[in-house]
Amino acid sequence: MIAEGRTAARYGRVVTLPWRQREGDKGMTIINHRCAVLGKPIAHSLSPVLHNAAYRAMGLDDWHYGKYEVGEGDLEGFLRSLDPQWAGLSLTMPLKKTIQPYGEPSNMWAKELNVANTVVFDWAAPHPSGISGIPAIRLYNTDVLGIQLAFEHAYGVRGVVIPGDRSREAVIIGNGNTATSALAACTMMPDIGHVTVMARHPGKNPDLEPLARKFLPGEHPIDIVGMDDAVGVLSKADVVINTIPGHAADGIAQELSDAVSSVTGTLLDVVYDPRPTDLMKAWKGHGGAIIGGEEMLLYQAMIQVWLMTGVWDGDPPSEAMDDSKRDSALESAMRKALEEAL
Repeated sequence: MIAEGRTAARYGRVVTLPWRQREGDKGMTIINHRCAVLGKPIAHSLSPVLHNAAYRAMGLDDWHYGKYEVGEGDLEGFLRSLDPQWAGLSLTMPLKKTIQPYGEPSNMWAKELNVANTVVFDWAAPHPSGISGIPAIRLYNTDVLGIQLAFEHAYGVRGVVIPGDRSREAVIIGNGNTATSALAACTMMPDIGHVTVMARHPGKNPDLEPLARKFLPGEHPIDIVGMDDAVGVLSKADVVINTIPGHAADGIAQELSDAVSSVTGTLLDVVYDPRPTDLMKAWKGHGGAIIGGEEMLLYQAMIQVWLMTGVWDGDPPSEAMDDSKRDSALESAMRKALEEAL
């Protein structure tokens, strides 16, 4: 348990910090298991809405999920301040790489990408590197599967049948950590055979090309280009994933709004505030289909819940991800809570 005040002073501003609740306190629920999302900034995060809704749906009345503003320099101190009540953490900017020295990558994409958005604590085991005061930590990446499931859900709602011949084109806007997860998700989509990454600084992320060459067939599975012909690149895309935050894509949205060409692909904008983004509005106005970032958020959070509560201890098996076999009650509860919050 983190001490009130001490955390605020030493480990960053606490946005949500539940009091330790004592058995017998009138009207209080006893909390035995804690999780939270960390990042900086963090006030906008809707992860507590999703996770707490999941706990209610699963009957986990003694679980609670909060949010804490923690920067890169605060992370180790925060980890040292926890006790065995803590089951797991979600990580957002700028911590998805900062966490790497403290944990063991434990699913496929955490190992491949060295980017993790999920921490699961193992208090029964000492830290393998002998770091004092920190238990063994398992690291997972649920962003990749969250992106893939967001597209699968959208296609299912629209009744779209996706070819399995890898004949289609994907475009990723941006080349940061989220773009790396987006590229990994594209390699898992059976229809995607080529990816174009469009970024203001094309050489910024040298890991993208080897990742595409490892997991996509063909001699030339990826192009990394600048923003000079954004509309031309986007107009040829079957799948678009925008990974640049906030209003950074508003310029592209304006170019698209001013263009006469139409689009036919599906856009996932990982941004969910504002909702819809200018890019989503422009894309839909030119004939394309849109997916809000809240869909990715929902699915990556659902997998996090399974990991942190011990339902799964690795990547969920493929049959668990099938629409007909997923926990529909859990998904519905999380979706309802998210829609109410938005």
